[in-house]
Amino acid sequence: MINPVVKSFWDEPTGSWQYVFHDPDTMKGAVVDPVLDFDPLAGATSTKNAEQILRYIRETGIDLEWILDTHPHADHFSAGPWLKAETGAKTAIGEKVTGVQNLWQGIYNLPDDFPTDGSQWDNLFADGDTFMVGNVPVTVMFSPGHTLASITYVAGDAAFVHDTLMMPDSGSSRADFPGGNSGELYNSIAAILALPEHTRVFVGHDYAPGRPAACEATVAQHRANNIHWKDNPTEAEYRAVRDARDATLALPKLMLAALQVNIRGGRVPAPEDNGRSYLKVPLNYFESR
Repeated sequence: MINPVVKSFWDEPTGSWQYVFHDPDTMKGAVVDPVLDFDPLAGATSTKNAEQILRYIRETGIDLEWILDTHPHADHFSAGPWLKAETGAKTAIGEKVTGVQNLWQGIYNLPDDFPTDGSQWDNLFADGDTFMVGNVPVTVMFSPGHTLASITYVAGDAAFVHDTLMMPDSGSSRADFPGGNSGELYNSIAAILALPEHTRVFVGHDYAPGRPAACEATVAQHRANNIHWKDNPTEAEYRAVRDARDATLALPKLMLAALQVNIRGGRVPAPEDNGRSYLKVPLNYFESR
């Protein structure tokens, strides 16, 4: 089996990890969860992160085949459409994104003709689907819990686990967003940590708690040291810890902006009659914490 070369990119303002992986033999590659920069005070978007990724791809000589989303993110905008326009690579996400689109269509009161069929992406992956990036085999694992649409990409010995696990000293990710479920998250983590112990686990976020930002640990390291898993919790024990923690957390500061962009595949709403796009905020749908 060919294992990929993985390059990580950290977006400090959102604590988000973005990745490029490629087959060193064929130089075919993929991007995972690229960030489109957004300044919430100015309401301005920019492509600083995406340009850095694109520069690396071009300087390394990677032939980009895929732009892969693990789920519709609540803490940053996706740069998928911009990278697609620059490279021609195909975009993809898990097929359960349609459930997220339906859910948030109601929350944002979007019109009935808003597409909730996932057609904003070129490809929708189902659990167990496989594809190749050059000679690197990639398997899709349905990994719900953080959201109802989350998936993991297992590319050779690298698993891109999105917002299911954090680094071992931070545990796991929250499960209290609409459509989230801590019981499903428990099962998803169990499936990920049943992968071979040498598997490199690449997380979606790190908030660098008193140390430099980090993104990678092995399955064996998570089994031994992850603060939410090292004691082999039962589902009930895990849910008690996860739910108690989630009850103390405020919503991500970009969530209400980000999701209405990300359910569109990373596209801002269509311009209004003055040529500008606008974001909506559903007042009093969520409680302040």
